[in-house]
Amino acid sequence: MSGVLEGIRVLDFGRYIAGPFCGTMLADLGAEVIRVEKLEGSEDRWVTPVVEGGEGAMFLQMGRNKLGLTLNPMKPEGREIVKKLVATADVVIANLPYEDLQKMGIDYETISAINPRIILATTSTFGSEGPYKTRVGFDTIGQAMSGAMYLSGDGETPTRMNAPFVDFGTALLNTVGVLAALMDRAKSGKGQKVETALLRTAINITNGHLIEQAMLDLNRIATLNRGFTAGPSDTFKCKDGWIYAMTIGQPLFVRWCKLMGDETLAADPRFKDDLARGDNGEALSAIMQKWCDTRTVAEALAALEANRIPAGPVYTPQQTLDDKHVQEAKFFHPMEYPGAKMAVPVLQEPVKLSRTPLTIRRRAPQLGEHTEQILQELGYDKAVIAKLKADRVV
Repeated sequence: MSGVLEGIRVLDFGRYIAGPFCGTMLADLGAEVIRVEKLEGSEDRWVTPVVEGGEGAMFLQMGRNKLGLTLNPMKPEGREIVKKLVATADVVIANLPYEDLQKMGIDYETISAINPRIILATTSTFGSEGPYKTRVGFDTIGQAMSGAMYLSGDGETPTRMNAPFVDFGTALLNTVGVLAALMDRAKSGKGQKVETALLRTAINITNGHLIEQAMLDLNRIATLNRGFTAGPSDTFKCKDGWIYAMTIGQPLFVRWCKLMGDETLAADPRFKDDLARGDNGEALSAIMQKWCDTRTVAEALAALEANRIPAGPVYTPQQTLDDKHVQEAKFFHPMEYPGAKMAVPVLQEPVKLSRTPLTIRRRAPQLGEHTEQILQELGYDKAVIAKLKADRVV
């Protein structure tokens, strides 16, 4: 079954997550995606190595469904290859500083002159406007400058989220932008530039907190895992592990009061609404914690589920892998990779479409695995390719 983007060619010059995962999503949707790397391999190929060849966990995830090309676009022959690729492509992805794009010949002005239908998806830390536009950064800079880190932790030490949600959020916004640009191109015949920035993504995620601060001047500080505007909303220690439980809205709170065996709590003015329950969440968490003290994780979750109160176990990574729902719902697509001691558990499709499903068709490429194939499609013969290799162009 073909994907909705079959026939679309994408050149992925991305690094790490914000660019490459956009390419991954487009590839899952059926596009042909060529991952373009340095001759020695891009830095993100080697992060958290998990296989014999040195490839990292993140690359095995991001590289699925992609063809692998090594290229030095800083050499004249490399720039010619870039021009030929751009002429055949629909989308270019590059989360690199814009001056680097210009040096590589993949800035929008250059590539649109070659191919007016081309779409450039570009990401930076701060965007192309403002006093910080030339600064570089990673996911955590977005977390830090959006208020997210300050509002996480114990109120004394700002705490980052280990899972890079700003990078992944930016990649998904990139994907939305590219799909919108492709829809527009189908009508106008013209390409355009799609721009995202890590700080914009992070502020989009914390925008509710920022609006509250601007409007009410509350100057909130972090409260560990306790919610600001709901309660009880917290992590709780059971006899054999931890759970997270959350009540939002009056019907949920009333059911929780019944489960705790004290329906008078629902009439307590300290807990009259979500905001009040958030303000007095420490008292509600103490009640819930006392209830959890005498129960196992399984017992607590069963009682909460029976009363339709959202809750879940706090898992280690191994427990996530072993979870029966994750396994039986087939969240993972086991993929073989050269040098890997076992099949790599790559997430199946992150979005499910009933008629035109996303698919995983190939593993992540080894370094330069498809270089000759791609160059031959561009019209280079074997002798020329051999010279390009000898000259360290590819």
